[in-house]
Amino acid sequence: MDVVVASSSIEAGIGCWDLHTGAEQLRYKLCASPPHGLVCVGQRFLASSQLREPSASGSVQYWSWSKPQVDVKSFPAEQIKPLAANSEGTYIVGGGLSGNIYLWEVASGRLLKKWHAHYRAVSCLVFSDDDSLLISGSEDGGIRVWSLLLIFDDFRRQQRSQLYEHDFTGHALCVTDVVTGYGGGNAIIVSASLDRRCKVWSISKGKLLRNIVFPTIVDAIALDPGEHVFFAGGRDGKIYVAALNAESTSDSKYGLHIINCFSNHSNTVTCLVYSISGNCLISGSEDGVVRVWDAKSHNIVRVFKHAKGPVNNILVIRQQLSQMNSQSSSSRHGSSLPPPLEKYPIAEDPTDLKAVIGRQATCSNSTEALYLRSDVINGQIKELQQQGSASAEMEIERLKHDYERSIQMVQQWKKMYDNLHQFCVNELLDGDQVGIPNGNAA
Repeated sequence: MDVVVASSSIEAGIGCWDLHTGAEQLRYKLCASPPHGLVCVGQRFLASSQLREPSASGSVQYWSWSKPQVDVKSFPAEQIKPLAANSEGTYIVGGGLSGNIYLWEVASGRLLKKWHAHYRAVSCLVFSDDDSLLISGSEDGGIRVWSLLLIFDDFRRQQRSQLYEHDFTGHALCVTDVVTGYGGGNAIIVSASLDRRCKVWSISKGKLLRNIVFPTIVDAIALDPGEHVFFAGGRDGKIYVAALNAESTSDSKYGLHIINCFSNHSNTVTCLVYSISGNCLISGSEDGVVRVWDAKSHNIVRVFKHAKGPVNNILVIRQQLSQMNSQSSSSRHGSSLPPPLEKYPIAEDPTDLKAVIGRQATCSNSTEALYLRSDVINGQIKELQQQGSASAEMEIERLKHDYERSIQMVQQWKKMYDNLHQFCVNELLDGDQVGIPNGNAA
């Protein structure tokens, strides 16, 4: 089942509809998300940052599919605006008002990395299709491309003069949206800005491919799956179709490279999503309406009305019935969602076990692996010590044994990594020696 999910910038909750039948699903309560602040994490649950006064501390909230109420609430170190999650749902990334980017591990809630990405607030975040790159846009007009391999490689980070792979600085005003095509490091990036321009960038070449000027500010863009055109949602309520490859004549009534335009919204088009399964375009607007368009004819197929207020985020999610039934069952036995996101990173200490991965007897999905933090284990030991029963003492001994065994495993992995690293270095050095020409050779 393909599900359309839409949020609003006011406390109007999150609407949810079946894309093909139009039937309304659960309506999730207490959500006021900023643009690009709504994300589906590994198709398991919804996460959204929350709009607050600039001086107030923000929050990130989780909703399970089967409950309308907020299940988990986190309070990061600063107010988070855009959110993004990789396709497997193992990481959540948030952009702060300070220009910082935060990267959390979903299963444990650990803040793994934090870095200063932009001079002003981060306005949008998106992963590449292969999850190897993170693309960020900012209110300073900049777009930066980050390699996750480099982000996690402390040794290479220290050797680099800058952390980003590319720094695209063609926009004069705030970046309003960023999308990326297929191909990972060979993909294109399309960006929109308050300067009324959409720009097409090449990641592999690190340069601008096309600059398109629109008759209005563009707040939302969506790529055609074939990457022949892209759709741009304007503040005049119109959706423009712009060519990515083919040339268009300069006498077009919309402007150079803009080949078509259609509209039925009475206010700003704030978000666009292309659904491959239905070959349709879904748009949201400040008029509070979500419209489903046939991508070829541009006719309206279906209309969803949000409860109240403007629509500023739309997701299309392929939801399996088995997933919904599983979450419905688990909700009766308590929350199945991961813990809150941590506010600060834990101090690095090689003797401290940050996470233990244990086995689950009934684990049918790799994402359901049980993650336990060392401080969680210590907390369980303290609780059992307060009970003072014989069974509690036996459980304490078991936990201590598991903790020690996990420490030994981490030390073994570290030793194996050091040995592998040394082996690779030796192989490279030996290869260089073989490649040196012999001075005595004829």
